Amino acid sequence: MARVMKSPGMAAVVGIAIWLGLAIAAGPGSGSGLAQATTPSATPERTCAPPVAATPENDRMPTERDLHLIEAARGGDAAAVERLLADGASVSTQDATGQTALIAAAWGNHLNVACALIAAGADVNIQDETQQSAYLVATSEGYLELLNVTLDAGADVRSLDSYRGTGLIRAAERGHFDIVARLLETDIAVDHVNRLGLTALLEAVMFGDGGPRYVETVRLLLAAGADVNLADSNGATPLAHAQQRGFTEVAALLETAGGR
Repeated sequence: MARVMKSPGMAAVVGIAIWLGLAIAAGPGSGSGLAQATTPSATPERTCAPPVAATPENDRMPTERDLHLIEAARGGDAAAVERLLADGASVSTQDATGQTALIAAAWGNHLNVACALIAAGADVNIQDETQQSAYLVATSEGYLELLNVTLDAGADVRSLDSYRGTGLIRAAERGHFDIVARLLETDIAVDHVNRLGLTALLEAVMFGDGGPRYVETVRLLLAAGADVNLADSNGATPLAHAQQRGFTEVAALLETAGGR
């Protein structure tokens, strides 16, 4: 491209525009340079009103209105949620699986509904029978705006899922580098080990595909001080896993950081 554009001016501008269009169209996986293209963007603006404390309910039995609130939240019906809240539906009610309206809304990434529920006093840390909370759902599903909302509402970054894993481990496993970057701004434990004997760094290598999203995830974890040689329960290090899987870019990052 540089040999074609011999002089500045409109031709250069057009050439650059074409190059950018091709780069954008290529998307993830089109080359090592994409690790730079996937650098996390600025944290989205937070849109929720400040939460209020929920009124204690003394473990009262759920009403039909309460259960309708959970279903409306699951479907993302903001108007119905607002109406049911105005009619006195409880944000603390849990259904047969332990889900609250907020957890149900979180799975669908229904941000407006989540905001309304949090403003009404919904607890972002309540977990259902599978130990999912609105906060933990945001980390595993890659919902950055929802994550910010839950953090603003007091999400406990030390809370653990059913594998005794943190939100950081969940995000790293799926290559949600933007979620990883946001969590690393908190005091979350970068080297926490879950009940499988794995850290966020190990999961990013072992369960990733070695592509740009995982390269960026590994880079962020290493920059945050993750122990590059903390091995799994079988004694295999992140570098050993990367080499076994043929992840050359990931292996290069690990080696540069002192991986063995």
